[in-house]
Amino acid sequence: MKDPRNVIRRALITEKGTVMRELRNQYYFEVARDATKIDIKRAVEKIFSVQVAQVRTQQFQGKLKRTGRYEGRRSDWKKAIVTLKPDQKIELFEQI
Repeated sequence: MKDPRNVIRRALITEKGTVMRELRNQYYFEVARDATKIDIKRAVEKIFSVQVAQVRTQQFQGKLKRTGRYEGRRSDWKKAIVTLKPDQKIELFEQI
C-alpha cells in the first residue's frame, strides 16, 4: 500500500473548486501521476477522516514555456476530483 502523503501532493484551491465544494461537496487535489482511484480514495479517507463517495481523475500535459531563446517544459500532472458522502466535510478547506 502506498503512503497517503505521497499519493496526495497538494490541495487545489481555485474559484471553480470553491463553488464545486459548496454545491456538490467535491474537493480538488493534485495527486501522483501513478496513483489509481482506489489509492486516492484510501489516502483521502486516511488523511482527512472522511468517507469518499466517488473519485474522478484527469491527466494534464505540461505546458511549453520560454525564457528568451530557451524553451522548457513544465511537468505533466494529474488532478483528482473527490466527492464526499453527504454530511462529510474536510475542515482544512472550510477555513479558506
